[in-house]
Amino acid sequence: MRETVRRAGWASVELLRAAGLALASYLSIGVVIFAAVAMATVVGAGVLPESVLLLRRTAGYKRRLVGAWTGEPVPEAYRPLNGEAFARARAAVGDPATYRDLRWLVAHAGYGWLLACCAMPVWVIGLLVDGVWCGMLRQRAVVLPLIERLVDLDAAWSRALLLPSPEALRSARLAERVEELSETRAGAVAAHGAELRRIERDLHDGAQARLVALSMRVGLARRAYDKDPDAAHKLLEDAQDQAEEALTELRHVVRGIHPPILTDRGLVGAVRALAAGSGLEVSVRDDGVEDGPRAPAAVEAAAYFVIAESLTNAAKHSGARQASVGLVRMPDRLRVAVRDEGRGGADPSGGSGLLGMRRRVAALDGTVEMTSPVGGPTLIEVELPCVW
Repeated sequence: MRETVRRAGWASVELLRAAGLALASYLSIGVVIFAAVAMATVVGAGVLPESVLLLRRTAGYKRRLVGAWTGEPVPEAYRPLNGEAFARARAAVGDPATYRDLRWLVAHAGYGWLLACCAMPVWVIGLLVDGVWCGMLRQRAVVLPLIERLVDLDAAWSRALLLPSPEALRSARLAERVEELSETRAGAVAAHGAELRRIERDLHDGAQARLVALSMRVGLARRAYDKDPDAAHKLLEDAQDQAEEALTELRHVVRGIHPPILTDRGLVGAVRALAAGSGLEVSVRDDGVEDGPRAPAAVEAAAYFVIAESLTNAAKHSGARQASVGLVRMPDRLRVAVRDEGRGGADPSGGSGLLGMRRRVAALDGTVEMTSPVGGPTLIEVELPCVW
């Protein structure tokens, strides 16, 4: 009996929420009517979109309530309200979801109150009948569970009224996909610009400066060759050292663009070489990546840079001595997992390195997940779509 009363109490809370929302529906209906009448004036073009946004928030709140009660979310499909006032007003009027929400709003203003009122006599009768039938005779309750059925009825009616049509859902998902691709494209462009600036900076501050110094050394050696061969010989030795340093800088820049080791040894070999020079004890696990054809060059490069950035962060910030790298070949994707046994507590949204990693992966329509509880371990998991 105690459990029956508890469940009926939770159901009554849901009905009270529905009744409160029904009361708010009257206010929303009045706002929408005022906005529709005001459309005849210039002011109405600015009021109507805001009224529709209020309507969407009200319907969205009901969707969340229904989803929480039933365990199945109620999808929504709205057209964006962008642009100037008249453009937003036209979009609001031309959106079928606006009329669907209005239909629900009017209907819910009636059955929201009705179902809540029906629950009150059920409580009175249920406490008397189920108190004897369930509490004393130990039989299953028959009246109080009807309150849950009332909530189920409210959820079913609301879902039927708020559920978008299949065409609207497809259009909304397509719009979300376009927006997502626009964001990833912007991120890829930003990452590409940052990479170009880094290459320019490395060339200007490193290789170019050394080549200028090399040219000056060679010029001085030519002038001193006839008068002081020993000084010229010393200048040529310095010039050779600077030429080697310039070559080292150029190799570093080229490695940042596309590591040659990827082309020579493949992803697994390149990762093993990267792990050997990371300063940590890194174990590399390969699950079928070396078998069969190689992944596209862009996918291999993205995976390599993700692993390089993760190991660098682990060596600098985590205090870990051990780390592991996992490469898994899946039918339609490449999965990368980097784990370190450090102190954890890393901010998933912080740091230019993590931001660059996310942008690089997003440009290939991949996903990045990071977990780093305080005390460790830190785990970075990346999935990259791949056609083998």
